[in-house]
Parts: sequence; structure tokens; C-alpha cells
Amino acid sequence: MRTSSNPELPVEPIGGEVLRWRPQQPEMFSRAELKRQTGDYKAAVPAQISNLPIKLSGELASLVEDASGKIRDFDKKARMVLGSENPMLGPMSSILLRTESASSSQIEQITSSAKQLALAELHGESKSNAETVIGNVRAMQAAMDLSSELSEQSLLKMHKALMANQSGFQDKHAGHYRDQQVWIGKGSAGPLTAEFVPPHQKRISQAMKDLVEFLQREDIPVLAQASIAHAQFETIHPFIDGNGRTGRALVHSVMKNKGLVSSSAIPLSAGLLTNLSGYFESLGTFRSGDAGPLIRQFANAAHYAAATGEQLVDDLIEQMEISKQMLSGVRSDSAAWRVLPELIAQPVINSNYLITTLGLNEMTAIRAIKTLENRGVIRELTGWRRRRAWEHSGILNALDEFGSKIRRESR
Repeated sequence: MRTSSNPELPVEPIGGEVLRWRPQQPEMFSRAELKRQTGDYKAAVPAQISNLPIKLSGELASLVEDASGKIRDFDKKARMVLGSENPMLGPMSSILLRTESASSSQIEQITSSAKQLALAELHGESKSNAETVIGNVRAMQAAMDLSSELSEQSLLKMHKALMANQSGFQDKHAGHYRDQQVWIGKGSAGPLTAEFVPPHQKRISQAMKDLVEFLQREDIPVLAQASIAHAQFETIHPFIDGNGRTGRALVHSVMKNKGLVSSSAIPLSAGLLTNLSGYFESLGTFRSGDAGPLIRQFANAAHYAAATGEQLVDDLIEQMEISKQMLSGVRSDSAAWRVLPELIAQPVINSNYLITTLGLNEMTAIRAIKTLENRGVIRELTGWRRRRAWEHSGILNALDEFGSKIRRESR
């Protein structure tokens, strides 16, 4: 990897300012820690990027264009394979979005199984990790829904969707810029020993306005623009928590806004996971004055995401084909056929879910579940006497295998 002394894509490095710190709750810490964390520290001062000259070298431009082509091909795959009128298209987009959300959360060392996520969606209560990932799903969905407008307001809405109702997080901070200093790395009492100290809160508003201006530009390849915007967002670190996940959701919003994708959330975070140290290192290199390694990380991640994402789509379609064969002979107007494609997006169901999602009446929902169960498409979960639920094991297995593959190949 090149250093900032010989940058591949020069950008202005961050500055710094010296500030004074004294622990806010001294009674919570030892005297030694108080002494260690009282004094001057250096907080980042983000460089302005709204008018930043961006000129990719021929080799880097080629890499970005190739990766962008992979993203476009992936986006088209679901529509080409399924057809725009296929009822599986909506559920497929939903599960791809959930898969990307799970991968993005995994970067923060937050993991959850496909079944736990499905149960969290079904019952609205779950283990804390699944609850956190579901929050990320909401943020990713907001990123796609709000992509027509790249603004501070849309970013605040993404963060609110991510953090609202998160266990241990105060609602007053969801969807609001932070009003206090934060830091990354060691030191619970203060930033003096931190690895990176984001800007003081007084600088957030202006830095975010500059970032949004950068997002309005049309003279930069989309993937490169999304990468730089992500790194600048992570440098600003505008929220108390959830910055990484919101920043990765921003990448998807940019790609959709600029027309690189139309509907599907490519599992880009899965690609970043395969070289996590390189991803974090490239953020540091960006702050030192070189955006080249960062853009390479995202371009390489796009190649991996497209290949594994296409395989996941194929695996899910295969599960649908198997299930269709199991329903062979069932009347075409049976509600079971309406339920079947919904199992891609929500592989754990109950009657209430079908009533709410498909508008079935209670008896029709029960009959549909019974038909699917009798044909072996779904099976009832054990240990759920009071709140019965049924799962599609093949879909859950395909999703978990995707997650396991990423974990095996992460480094």
C-alpha cells in the first residue's frame, strides 16, 4: 500500500486542533486513570472535500469501471432471472438488503443467525445482536428509500432508523448529531490515549454541509464518490454511535441516487469483511492524504460482493424451485402459492404475519400454512407453544451458509 508521501490519489489530509479534556464523571474512575486522561488532546479537523480535485489514474479508473460493471450486472441479475413482474422480486430485494445489513453489522463484530433475524422481524423482540442488526436493516431500507435526496436530513433519518429503540441507546440521540466529544480506541475516561479523535462537536454542522455538497457533484465515478463520501463521513463521526453502519448505508444511497443500482442492495460489506484490516487501514490512509487505497478496497469488495451475491440469489431461487415442486398439484388459486415467494424475505412465518403482510383473513392464513407444512415446504418450530411459528429450513440454511462463507474468508 502506498503511503501519503507518494499518494496514488492525493486528497487534503486532515488537520488537528489541541483541546483540553477533563473526565466528565471523575467518581467513575481511578486516580491513575483520571491523571492519564486529564490534559491536552488533539482532535481532527476534517479537510473540505466539496471542491476536491478528483482525477483517477488510468489504472485506478479502469479498476473502478470494472467493479462498477460488476455492480450493475448484479443489480440486473435478479430482474433478469426473475422478471420485473415476478412476485419473488420484492422479497429477493428485501433479503439482499437484510444480508447486506448483517454483513455491515459484522464489521462492528455484531453477528446473528438468519433464524434469529427472522424471529426478530416476526415477533419484534429478540436477542440484543439480532435487534441491533434489524436496526441496521431499517437504516439500509431508509438509505434506499431516501436515495432520491442526498441531504443532511436523509442522513439523520437513516441514523434514526438505525438507532431508534436500540437497547441501551438513548432515543434523544437517534437522528441527531452528537453534542459531545467521542473517540476511537483505548481510554474510557477520555481521548488522550485514543487511536483517533474525531472533530469536536462544534465542527460537525459545517463538515456535514461540505460533505453533502460533495455528494451533489456529477464529475466523479460513482463508486469512487461513494467511497470518498464514506471515508469523510467516518472521519466526521457525526453521531454518538452507529457511525460505521450509517456510513455504509450512505454508500448504498449514493449508488442508487447516481443510478449505479436500481433496486437491489449488493452485499458490499461482505466484500469489505474479506479484508477488514485493509478497509480500516485505508480509512487511515485517506485521512493522511491518499484516497487511492480506499477506492481500491471498495472496488475489490464490489467484485467479491457481486460473485457471492449472485450465488446467493441462485441458491434462493433453487430453494423456490424445490418448494414449487413440493406444491405440485395444489390448486393455482390456493393462498399457499401467494405465501411461497414471501418466504424468501421472511423465512419464519406465522398466521399474523400473513394476515398483516398479504392481507389474508385468519382462516385462509391458517390453511395456507397447513398446506405448506403438509407438503414439507415449511416445518413448525419446536418450543413455541404460545406463539407458533414455521420455518423454511432450506432458505435459512442458504442464508447461514452465505454468512459462514464470509466469516471463513474474512481476514
